[in-house]
Amino acid sequence: MMPTPNQIRRQYIDFFVKNGHKEIPSASLIPENDPTVLFTTAGMHPLVPFLMGEAHPAGRRIVDVQKCVRTDDIDEVGDATHLTFFEMLGNWSLGDYFKDEAIKLSFGLLTMPWTEGGFGLDIKQLAISCFEGDSDAPRDLESAEVWKKLGIPPARIAFLPKKNNWWGPAGKTGPCGPDTEMFYWTGEGSAPEKFDPDDAKWVEVWNDVFMQYNKTAEGKFVPLTQQNVDTGLGFERMTAVLTGKKSPFETELFADAIEKIKFLMKKGGVSYENWEKSGIATPVRIIADHLRAATFIMGDRQGVTPSNIDQGYIVRRLIRRAIRKGKQIGVDSPFTSEIAKIYVSIYQDIYPELLQNRDRIVSEFDKEEIQFQRTLEKGLKQIPKLFEEKEVLTGVDIFYMFETYGFPPEMTMEELARIGYKGALLNVKEEFDAAFKKHQDQSRAGAQQKFASGLADTSEATKMHHSATHLLQAALRLVLGSHVAQKGSNVTKDRLRFDFSHPQKMTPEEIKKVEEIVNEQINKDLPVKCEMMTVEDAKKKGAIGLFEDKYSTLGDKVKAYFMGDFSKEICGGPHVDNLGVLKHFKILREEASSSGVRRIKAVVEGITG
Repeated sequence: MMPTPNQIRRQYIDFFVKNGHKEIPSASLIPENDPTVLFTTAGMHPLVPFLMGEAHPAGRRIVDVQKCVRTDDIDEVGDATHLTFFEMLGNWSLGDYFKDEAIKLSFGLLTMPWTEGGFGLDIKQLAISCFEGDSDAPRDLESAEVWKKLGIPPARIAFLPKKNNWWGPAGKTGPCGPDTEMFYWTGEGSAPEKFDPDDAKWVEVWNDVFMQYNKTAEGKFVPLTQQNVDTGLGFERMTAVLTGKKSPFETELFADAIEKIKFLMKKGGVSYENWEKSGIATPVRIIADHLRAATFIMGDRQGVTPSNIDQGYIVRRLIRRAIRKGKQIGVDSPFTSEIAKIYVSIYQDIYPELLQNRDRIVSEFDKEEIQFQRTLEKGLKQIPKLFEEKEVLTGVDIFYMFETYGFPPEMTMEELARIGYKGALLNVKEEFDAAFKKHQDQSRAGAQQKFASGLADTSEATKMHHSATHLLQAALRLVLGSHVAQKGSNVTKDRLRFDFSHPQKMTPEEIKKVEEIVNEQINKDLPVKCEMMTVEDAKKKGAIGLFEDKYSTLGDKVKAYFMGDFSKEICGGPHVDNLGVLKHFKILREEASSSGVRRIKAVVEGITG
């Protein structure tokens, strides 16, 4: 009998728990205190402070399943491996074991029989890659030797460059290092004797990253005093491998959603079977992928909704791309929330936040679909007005429709044909591709400029602003009331951004009072003390925390930071030792963030003083 996805996820966790690891829950998809990226893109992302030396409450060996979103490869979605949202299974050594034990653990899980707690893969179908070395780090002969001793023949071990066998940092700076990657043969029959990394039938399923270095802002790779292991096993890929499927889209994780899409096609008069040979599978997969990703992002604890900025823009892009693909294959009626309900049902036991936020998820899908339909209708009306009288159309004209109304080029071309456009079409693909690439580059540059201050790690400036958020929350609760709760934060070396629950705009008097209270505590030069304790004990001492549900499953102890008797919070850190170094706190702006949520941007003068 084939294992179910839930059984596979559990088998992974249980294997490492039996080997001394403590299970921790998935962090939010929205990175806490990391302004360099919009989403949690890897399992290592939420654990950066601990990779840099902070003590983790659960200990030095941990295991987790981390929700991730990556949009860099969005145009590749629909093939056998690429996904926008995915789950990353990871086991971690924080200054404990290193290469030898990490590789042996990975090998053990992969090859041990299922009945003994492993995945039961045939060693003859496995291949390995290791880092070939460069001017930054030496060739990883140590890992290769371990694999050989475990029975992997030299012909099945390839040494590859940094673009293949190096991981991190999660942002521009931070922990990173060489990795060794595991591949499984998915082709017919026995695997070839020699490993060819360029053969797509060798599918990467797992990598063990050896965090030996810290990449500095100057681009240098400095050895870490604490060597760590960060592994990442793609859950969806492994589910496909263990259930004998060629792609994650053929597994239980997508089956119900894809069947629903096929039903909607049939309802619209289109047969999936008739179209399959001409490539219809790709848009169906894209719809299934994008709506799953959007469901998870909107169902996250921090509650992103479609918008024109930041994470909200990505959600909007995913939903609208799915709708466009739906129209391409004959699905014209509203359908996105119906697919979302399927995913909530599949994952609600693993990620209860989806069930808790189900009504909001469905409502946002419905609203976005209605709004996009209006945009499409407006765009269709504009095509005759803009183009009918022009004698020549180029890719720039076609891109205008894409940028302004979200029309993919094929939709604009179809509409031009429908209205009987008689003019010439010159360099459409070339110019559209060039305009689209320029648009992408500008967006990427804008994002990099926006988040230029880098990863909010353990720098002194970041510690100051992070400490100030604790003071700010305590002051807000004194001035506005105990209903105030943190809804998110974004901390850089240059400023802090703090989102909190409050129904209306703060008055100038309230803002001034908050500033006065915070500065009063800074002037007292209160010590900042960190204590390890249970969540229950922290609460008894009056500590609050943004993610108490997360911390409650971390294990026996959590970190609680106390700033005198003024501020008491469960938090992972880092913070300053004494508040006096902040010198002075100033609120720059108070504004709306979303319904019922306000946002404050502020600075401390200790950064420049």
